[in-house]
Order: sequence, then structure tokens, then C-alpha cells
Amino acid sequence: MSDLERAIGALHEAKSVVAATGAGMSKESGIPTFRDALDGLWARYNPEELATREGFRSDPWRVWGWYNYRRRLIAATSPHAGHDALAQLEELVPDITVVTQNIDGMHRRAGSKRVLELHGNIHRFKCFDQDHPVDDMEIPLVEQDGSLEPPRCTRCGSYVRPDVVWFGEMLPQGVFEEAESLARTCDVMLVVGTSGLVYPAAALPFTASGGGATVIEVNTEPSEITRTADVFIQGPAGRVLPEMVSGLNEARS
Repeated sequence: MSDLERAIGALHEAKSVVAATGAGMSKESGIPTFRDALDGLWARYNPEELATREGFRSDPWRVWGWYNYRRRLIAATSPHAGHDALAQLEELVPDITVVTQNIDGMHRRAGSKRVLELHGNIHRFKCFDQDHPVDDMEIPLVEQDGSLEPPRCTRCGSYVRPDVVWFGEMLPQGVFEEAESLARTCDVMLVVGTSGLVYPAAALPFTASGGGATVIEVNTEPSEITRTADVFIQGPAGRVLPEMVSGLNEARS
């Protein structure tokens, strides 16, 4: 039996599935990682200047310009076949939740309904001082790189910031706890495109394994997760995940 057949068999038997995705999933859509995007005008900056509270406090115009630039990069891309396949799994397994480290919103764009975003969403906003959610104003994309002035919160007047997790910040309240609970009780954890280096997200496959789940990893290269995976399939998500969905459809027909 091939690794793909073993993965399809585990999914076929599963009642509860967690799909944990990382930066490799987004990279297949052409979205550069945080550090890969530090080129051109942005090459002279380091993460502390662009993705910390201190960096925003020091120069909110610069940080807002950086996230405007990244939103533009994301807007020019689309979900790939792997995103679509995860959305299709909602029709094929009784219960599936996507837990992602990515902030680009691609899973929802592809049609996944149950998505936990551990590091926030670049298309969502809150105010810097009070964390007021900002959902009463449109934040347009601007065709400009470099410095831009952030809008102001309509409730308190603070600058608005992207609702993403910056270095040194806690994950959104309750989101990781829910992900951990799902990992502890799922039948299958499907790990896709993550290095296994970023904690606490990297702990989820080990939690799932400890709870008795079958851990299936799909990655272009072995990662820190590979040693605990029951099944490792090397290849891009955009090819492997549709093959899983096709095989699962056949198994259920």
C-alpha cells in the first residue's frame, strides 16, 4: 500500500480531521513569506521595525505602508488547487477544521468554512491602543509602496493596525486553546506546508499524535514534524491534496 493510499484510508475512516497549514501552503499561491517580501524598498528593514508594537509606535506610517504592500501582493494571487481540495474535504469527512498560521485568508476564499487563524488575518483590522475591532470602515488598497498614514479608530481615535500577531504578542484569545482541543481529540491531523519550527503551532501535531490521531504530513521537504508523522508524502499541496480528494471520492462511491 502506498503512502497516498494509507492517507486516503485514514481519512476515509476518520470522523474528525484537523488540517494544520503553514507558509508553504501560501507560497504555492505565489505569496512570499514575511522575510521573502523584505526586498526592494523594504530590504533595509528588519522584522522588529515592521512587525512589533514598538516598531508601529515608532513609525506607524512605515508599518502601515508595509502591510498595505503585503495586502497588494496577496490581492494579486488566488487560492490554488490544494486550498480548493481542503474546502472539498468538508463534503467528504464528517468534521474538519483548518488551523492555519497564514494570515492571507486564502482558506476562506477557497470555500473552507471552519477556519482557525492562529496568527490573525491581514484583511481584518483593530485599533492600536484599545484593540477595538474595526469593522465599520473600508480600508482601501493604495497603489503605493513606502510610508502611508494609517486610518484612525472611529471609537477612540487611535491609529488602526492590521489584526495580525506581531512578534512578542500573544495569539488571539481562545483560538489556540480551541485548536489544541481539536488536535487532542481528532482522528486525523493533516499537516501541510509547515516547517514545524514556529511554536506554539508546531506543537499541535505532537498533541494529535499523543491523543492517538494518525498524523499525515504533506510537504515539499521533510520538516521537524516528519519524525512524528505516521505518513509523509513529499510533494506540493496543489498536487497531493487533490489526489487525496480524488481517492476519497472513489473510496466513498
